[in-house]
Amino acid sequence: MTLRIIFMGTPDFSVPVLKALHAAGHDIVAAYSQPPRPAGRRGLELTPSPVHRAAEALGIPVRTPANFKDPTDIEAFRALQADVAVVVAYGLLLPEAVLSGTRLGCYNGHASLLPRWRGAAPIQRAIMAGDADTGMMVMKMDKGLDTGPVALTERVAIDDQMTAGDLHDRLAEIGARLIVEAMARLERGELPLSPQPAEGVVYAAKIAKDESRIDFAESARAVHDKVRGLSPLPGAWFQVDVNGRPERIKILKSEPASGSGTPGTVLDDRLTIACGTDAVRPLRLQRAGGKPLDLPDFLRGTPLPAGTRVG
Repeated sequence: MTLRIIFMGTPDFSVPVLKALHAAGHDIVAAYSQPPRPAGRRGLELTPSPVHRAAEALGIPVRTPANFKDPTDIEAFRALQADVAVVVAYGLLLPEAVLSGTRLGCYNGHASLLPRWRGAAPIQRAIMAGDADTGMMVMKMDKGLDTGPVALTERVAIDDQMTAGDLHDRLAEIGARLIVEAMARLERGELPLSPQPAEGVVYAAKIAKDESRIDFAESARAVHDKVRGLSPLPGAWFQVDVNGRPERIKILKSEPASGSGTPGTVLDDRLTIACGTDAVRPLRLQRAGGKPLDLPDFLRGTPLPAGTRVG
């Protein structure tokens, strides 16, 4: 047997799940995604989301409502007569009429160990907080924000050099496998559901623009975790004068280092930068409009000698 599934997702993170459900033989009757957005260098072209493009390549009909405030969108959702909806990083809050609009409900793939890091940016927040581990969960959705009962969980260790990009790819791979397993169990009527603990609730707010600037008054550990948590996008950055002009430079990879001094001061010819406690050394950097470069290549083109102040 197969399930009639409505898939709901938008970014690259969602695509492996869509492809895995299709490969497992389920009947994906429609894919819902965020509407095409302006993109390109001038921002003039409307570009379909990664899920939109992947669904079209698989021959799956795509729907892109701006929201579900129009009753006709809810009626169209219900008219699909799906068994279940699978939601992975869709980007819209679903009204109760949608949550109850399939025979078996809506199931969400969420990239954290709930109830820690409910919300929009669980991957980045886990790394920025210095968490030792995180995970992927499949939960049955209710009207709250990531509050529903959990069906399946898989933990993932976060090592000291893992970036948000690394963790994103690992959890996307796990999510695809976990959701296929969840749908198989759901089809057999054997999918367990456990309520989330009332303790330990933490929210993963969307990354704000002003958060990406590095504050070297923080500890080296905190700076390193911010770099990892914001790499590759949006990228943690500092400002420094280059040829007499202020310029933003992103740090895409770093390591804690020994050293001390006034926070934001370059301590040596290897770009070791003093922090509030200890120091941090960038390993991969990117100038505005430039390509990412490993530290030696970066310093050849943009020398920042000892004594330079950054921040």
